[in-house]
Amino acid sequence: MRARTENAEAGFTLVELLVVIVILGILSAIVVFSVSGINDKGQGVACKADKATIQTAEEAYFANNNKYATVEDLYKAGLLSTVSEWHEVTDLTKSVATPIAGRACATTP
Repeated sequence: MRARTENAEAGFTLVELLVVIVILGILSAIVVFSVSGINDKGQGVACKADKATIQTAEEAYFANNNKYATVEDLYKAGLLSTVSEWHEVTDLTKSVATPIAGRACATTP
């Protein structure tokens, strides 16, 4: 009798396992919703940093050449490590980097 009772009590019941699965599902849903905005915030910060880098390079180029340049010219002058895929300089009379339409920074507030 004793062996039969110990054997019956070993392990978890189906209800206990289902309760644990439901709790884990709720916790994972909370984590997913709390982490989902992190990528958007990172993209916004990257866009601001890219714009600030271009504006600093524009100011350095203007100090040396007394005129403003395109992003490609800034890259050729060695003031940018890469050509920006997110911003362009459309007004060559002042240092203004504008987001390129259809790119990540154009949709970031």
